[in-house]
Amino acid sequence: MIRPTTPDDTAALIALADAIGFEPNELEVLREMLSDDLGGNSDSDRFWLTDDDGEPVGVAYCAPERMTNGTWNLLLIAVQPDRQGQGRGTALLRYVEQTLMARGARLLLVETSGLPSFERTRAFYRKCGYDEEARIRDFYKAGDDKIVYRKALVAQEQ
Repeated sequence: MIRPTTPDDTAALIALADAIGFEPNELEVLREMLSDDLGGNSDSDRFWLTDDDGEPVGVAYCAPERMTNGTWNLLLIAVQPDRQGQGRGTALLRYVEQTLMARGARLLLVETSGLPSFERTRAFYRKCGYDEEARIRDFYKAGDDKIVYRKALVAQEQ
């Protein structure tokens, strides 16, 4: 069941991020983000979703792109490694898209690494209807490009 994330999910989501390879400093940033957004310290439109199967097994985090009209960024989507390949990531992504369309969003952007180890991730976005829009060479570090994918959520105005 996909539902809004609650503060009680924090420990499980940190463990999920650790299981998929987040670095210690990234885990700390994630902990701070969850605390800020779920602790009532944020008045933004950002939102977190959790895939709950008796415990949190997936998460998605989305935020509006500042100074745009209806452009959003999917900043995190992750599924426990032992639950991947079951359609959970696709269901989470579709839920994000539906949530954004209900809010009148136009575009959803998602970025990922260009490293060979991220090919499965890039294939996932392509399978879900996202097109590669941009590549920033050596963004994360030398030899690790940032690849930005884009999907229009509503018919573009003429």
